[in-house]
Amino acid sequence: MRTLVVLAIAIAALFGTIVAGTQFSKATLVPKLALDLEGGTQIILTPVLDTGATVSDTTITEAIRIMRQRVDSSGVSEAQITSQGGRNIVVGIPGKPDQATLDLVRKSAQMRFRAVLGVAAPDAKSTTATPSASATATAKPSAGATPTAKPSAVATPTAAPTTQSTDLPAKPTSASDPAYLTPGLMAVFDGLDCTKPENRRGGGADDPARPLVACDPTGTQKFLLGPVELEGKDLSSADSGLKMGPNGVVTNEWVVNLQFTGAGAKKFGAITTRMKPATPPFNQFGIVLDGLVISAPAVNEPITNGQAEISGGNITRTSAATLANQLSFGALPLTFSVQSEEQISATLGAEQLQRGLLAGLIGLVLVVIYSMLQYRTLGLVTVASLVIAGTITYGLITLLSWTQGYRLSLPGVAGIIVSIGITADSFIVFFERVRDELREGRTLLAAIEQGWERARRTILAADGVNFLAAVVLYFLAVGGVRGFAYTLGLTTIVDLVVVFTFTHPVLRLLARTPFFAEGHKFSGLDPNQLVSAGARYRGRGQVARPALAGAAPQVADDGPRLTIAERRAAAARAQAAADGNDAADAGSASSKGSDN
Repeated sequence: MRTLVVLAIAIAALFGTIVAGTQFSKATLVPKLALDLEGGTQIILTPVLDTGATVSDTTITEAIRIMRQRVDSSGVSEAQITSQGGRNIVVGIPGKPDQATLDLVRKSAQMRFRAVLGVAAPDAKSTTATPSASATATAKPSAGATPTAKPSAVATPTAAPTTQSTDLPAKPTSASDPAYLTPGLMAVFDGLDCTKPENRRGGGADDPARPLVACDPTGTQKFLLGPVELEGKDLSSADSGLKMGPNGVVTNEWVVNLQFTGAGAKKFGAITTRMKPATPPFNQFGIVLDGLVISAPAVNEPITNGQAEISGGNITRTSAATLANQLSFGALPLTFSVQSEEQISATLGAEQLQRGLLAGLIGLVLVVIYSMLQYRTLGLVTVASLVIAGTITYGLITLLSWTQGYRLSLPGVAGIIVSIGITADSFIVFFERVRDELREGRTLLAAIEQGWERARRTILAADGVNFLAAVVLYFLAVGGVRGFAYTLGLTTIVDLVVVFTFTHPVLRLLARTPFFAEGHKFSGLDPNQLVSAGARYRGRGQVARPALAGAAPQVADDGPRLTIAERRAAAARAQAAADGNDAADAGSASSKGSDN
């Protein structure tokens, strides 16, 4: 009973939180719907290159990645961002997005090189900046040994909102001048918490003439950066590959190669010459893409030939390719023109949703009918468990819609429908195990405990496999399939909660009632249903084995019971012992015959 009370309190707290959210926040009593069920705003963007060059697939992919991070970090889930014809980018945002989100989508991403003035933990409040754990940077001559640069973090650009201060020093000597660390800038630096996704959104104000406070892609560091010293257009190309050793031998180390333009090479040479003798973190330069520090290499030596190499920092083949793509994207003088912007209706429509819900209702009815036919009144426990599971799932999805921006899509609805069968499987495994224990001669309470002990392992294993499949599908899939995986994983967890905190306790309570304990014909524990291999029901949840001729019926006790394999092994040992006794008797008889 205590378990049931705790469950009731938890459910009440869940819905109480949602109701309170409707009064004091922007929560709603129903889950938010995704683009395929509600409709929303569709924007078609066309990339425009100032030089008239052709937009590559890599450029489109990086642009989509940046836009998706912007939208997701703004609290909008289930947005659809795809390419159209290999040229345009189609952004579909569900519901009625605010103007700030629409502006984020339209804004072009800029790449800039800034001197690092300080590095700290993502939520540090101390004004003491410490050097980051980055790699080193050296020049890459056209032939021979190549100096290297260390990236501090290589990851997908997730773009942070830029934060700047108007408090500037009077006459700074360079972009690395510590005089930029004014009280106003340090206050902005202390106030930025990079652990919050909304602070890694990107597309914010970025004045190249002022210092900047920005986050890294993973939200594990925040940077103090000086004014812009190089623009993305000063970088002509970037690619990744294996590092060439001093003797022209290819090593196993992955690097990113940078090639600057003529004007960019002069600027970069002056920057690296200034940074080389500096102490950390003033010997680092931050590569900022869309307001996010995607790499912060430390300079090993002056790089005056316009060719540099980024290495170290545990760069892998994938991370090197990712960084090279980011740099190539940022090197393009790329902007986006809005080709069209319009409100769209639900792409699937009400009819498809109604049919999906009808299919789920039919499946639920069939499960209920099967449970009632198979388990009689005991089937009501299945129905009640399904109701509890549905209530918890509805509350969790509604809560996630409010707190995490989650939106329910049609694939997500499909995941919930599939969970009906998963939940019903858990009850069937438990009930059948209890009935098997009753057939073995246990009392009902003992059968429930013994059956639960063995059914629990099966339920945990089955739900564990389902949850693992949902996790793998979520991280490997894209689009609406992730919505299916999300709800499937969520409902699998809910199934375990319901079985452990509702189904099992309720069955223990019912076992104390005469209706179930005495095996009423409508209880689901009817003797006629439990008859198996000659066993007969004795009431009060006991099954007696057929007695031998002239002997009283034998009732199994509630002690430990052998498994089928153990019984077979015991029978084999008994048979071997019997065969040995027969052989011994035969030998004894033969010996007596010889004596005679």
